[in-house]
Amino acid sequence: MTRVTAPSRLHFGLFHVPADGAARWPGLDGEPGAPVRAFGGAGLMIDQPGVVVTARPAASWQFEGLLASRAQVFAHRFVAGVGGAPRPLQVLVERCGAEHTGLGVGTQLGLAVGKAIAVETGADLPAVEVAKRVGRGERSAIGVHGFDRGGLIVEPGKAPGEAVSPLLTRVLLPETWRIAVFAPHGQGPWHGERERQAFARAGESLRPTGLTETLCRIALLGMLPAAVAGDLAAFSEAVYEFNRRAGEPFAAAQGGTYAGPEVAELITRVRGFGVRGVGQSSWGPSVFAVVGSPEEAAALVQKMKGTARGWVAKPSDGHRVERD
Repeated sequence: MTRVTAPSRLHFGLFHVPADGAARWPGLDGEPGAPVRAFGGAGLMIDQPGVVVTARPAASWQFEGLLASRAQVFAHRFVAGVGGAPRPLQVLVERCGAEHTGLGVGTQLGLAVGKAIAVETGADLPAVEVAKRVGRGERSAIGVHGFDRGGLIVEPGKAPGEAVSPLLTRVLLPETWRIAVFAPHGQGPWHGERERQAFARAGESLRPTGLTETLCRIALLGMLPAAVAGDLAAFSEAVYEFNRRAGEPFAAAQGGTYAGPEVAELITRVRGFGVRGVGQSSWGPSVFAVVGSPEEAAALVQKMKGTARGWVAKPSDGHRVERD
């Protein structure tokens, strides 16, 4: 039996939303510049709610537990990508958060299912290869690299022809830091056609290079150095600014920087308690708040009780595999 425990993913925002026909950035003296990389961005892996998948030999393929039908789709894609006919397995999703809440459940479930099958059948593969076979990493690769490595992930985006964006860098946050995560009540999910329309509206014209440059500056010269130094105040301000600015291209679709008034109000309220590193993960509705200790995180969750369901998470250093 193989058990894979995968983290959850907080997505702070994208560097660049591509537009049709925009292949290169403007260069010097009117010449074409560097090729445009699509998407890219920064995010953080956390341990809760996480995903746990087990695989064990069986007489025929079986899929049980939470999101079993989706696990089956990922398994069939993975097996088709490996080739051949591996022996059948019972795949059980023991733990899994809700889909479409901004925590990267789809990617982590797909990677956990693929990893469990790979290890159980003797065809172990890195997360990037598993992602290609189960069909994840189409836009963001934060969850893909974070599955293997954990930590604060920055990836530059996909060049033409790349299936998954490469990893730019990864930094582990101080062990004492915690993340309070909140799920506001009544916020509708962003996925599927609604998500595609939002990207289409954002990409109707090439995003100004100034915004992408600003986001890169915040991430590379603010967020990353602060994480390396363990400077919570500087890291928090950089994360808040990056997350807020990254929402600007989607303001027309969302009706604002965040995915609805409930999320915006929740972020304002949490920051009103003096917590600076607050933002919306991906499309939301999950809201995160970075604090310096378990006690601070627990106290913040208690303060928000009745307003939003909350829990305390730790920065994760990636997935774990157990064999029995």
